[in-house]
Amino acid sequence: MATTAVTLKDVCPQEFIATYARFLKKTGRVQIPKWNDIAKTATYKELPPTNPDWIYYRIATLARKVYIRGGDGVGTYRRVFGGNRRNGVRPNHFADVNGGNIRYCLKQLQNLKVIEVDAVKGGRTITATGRRDLDRIAKQIFDKKNKI
Repeated sequence: MATTAVTLKDVCPQEFIATYARFLKKTGRVQIPKWNDIAKTATYKELPPTNPDWIYYRIATLARKVYIRGGDGVGTYRRVFGGNRRNGVRPNHFADVNGGNIRYCLKQLQNLKVIEVDAVKGGRTITATGRRDLDRIAKQIFDKKNKI
């Protein structure tokens, strides 16, 4: 039976992000910052995330985003993760998330050699080893779902 090539685009995003976050936590190669438990993800949020492993999920989400839309920088990802700022009785407006969290997560992915800074265009792109690792995890999810 021939095996098919499975990429990150072939699996459910939620399953991939959860699986990759568990993988990052299990390997222990990601350094968790001291401010992890008190930091809010955006200025328009009232509380920090309730999930204590939120940083792993954010790193996994950013790895997937860089895989799919390479060449983007911190500012782009601030807008991607941004949301609705509620202004009480005044109209709502869109607001970006905090750039420090995004920048920290991207640096952790660079330390893992999953992404690199594009010297020509700027922004971040996926490396060959990063693409291989993410596709390997996607293949495991695909095989588990299809019982191959």
